[in-house]
Amino acid sequence: MDLMDLLKVGGSLIQGNSDDATTGLDVGDIAGALGGLLGNNEGGLDLGSLVSGLSQNGLGEIVGSWLGNGENASISPDQITDLLGSDKISEFASNLGLSVDSAKGALADALPQVVDQATSGENSMIDDMLAQVGGAGGAMDMLGKMFR
Repeated sequence: MDLMDLLKVGGSLIQGNSDDATTGLDVGDIAGALGGLLGNNEGGLDLGSLVSGLSQNGLGEIVGSWLGNGENASISPDQITDLLGSDKISEFASNLGLSVDSAKGALADALPQVVDQATSGENSMIDDMLAQVGGAGGAMDMLGKMFR
């Protein structure tokens, strides 16, 4: 699954959640706002920062469930703020004309499934990222250098 498809999945999840404020939004607009929120400088999804942020904020078990094949653990709107930062969430909300509370709720609903889909199955984004750094061994070497 490529990045734009993944962002559209996130857009559909946000559009289809239970908040009336999000149901009238355009999936493409939501996908664009998600790309700005979760993207890196190279036009890709910054899963590394996302996973790292979850781990650093004591949310490792939650992210582990998103990366695994089992059921995805939920994340609260306040934990979304801890993870992404209030500035980024405010920008996301502003881009879509949402309140900050609606944005946090929508992200809490969608983010577990977006990460799960990005990291599951054959040809996942994780496989693509690992290939760029020389496979799992290359990723471990990179991590080792970070903690020396």
